[in-house]
Amino acid sequence: MKMANLDRRLATNGSRLLVLLSLTILSAAAQQSNLQVDPARTSVNFTLGDVLHTVRGTFQLKSGALHLDSSAGKLTGEIVVDAKSGASGSGMRDRKMHREVLESEKYPEVSFRPDRLEGQVAAAGKSSVKVHGMFGIHGVEREITVPAEVEMSVDHWTAHVHFTVPYEKWGMKNPSTLFLRVNDSVEIDLTTAGVVQPGVHAPAQ
Repeated sequence: MKMANLDRRLATNGSRLLVLLSLTILSAAAQQSNLQVDPARTSVNFTLGDVLHTVRGTFQLKSGALHLDSSAGKLTGEIVVDAKSGASGSGMRDRKMHREVLESEKYPEVSFRPDRLEGQVAAAGKSSVKVHGMFGIHGVEREITVPAEVEMSVDHWTAHVHFTVPYEKWGMKNPSTLFLRVNDSVEIDLTTAGVVQPGVHAPAQ
């Protein structure tokens, strides 16, 4: 009789342990998501001021995939922008930008590799966080932290990021001339969206 009771207790405890383990795994999976980046819903805009007017232009997304682990405060993956796609609506100005500033033939990609978050991304609704990571441009990676507005739903996500690139300070040529002076930094606005895929494993790079 004692052995039977012991066996029943062990079986009950074992079942409880399995249930607890299952709930732990499900909870971890629920807090981790692969965020697909949709090129058709992604825009990269730049703004550069000069003494006469403001120059506005765009770049095109080349690739992107992110992995969110909200419980650990991590955001990993990579977003890559085609540096050669930069356009401001003026052929002469764009040729000068690519040839003298970006040197896009030599450095064809601009990238951002996030590694962690400051703040919490809610499972549903809007969140304001800061994203830390490595920003690569003109052949050099630099550590940056940028503010981001994120909105999550069950199967979709959107985000908007605004930050400043002090391109002259970072070793790129200021295209100012004797008669036309431009700012030594450029404002970047990145808006992106895509599908949320729950999962513990990060997407392949």
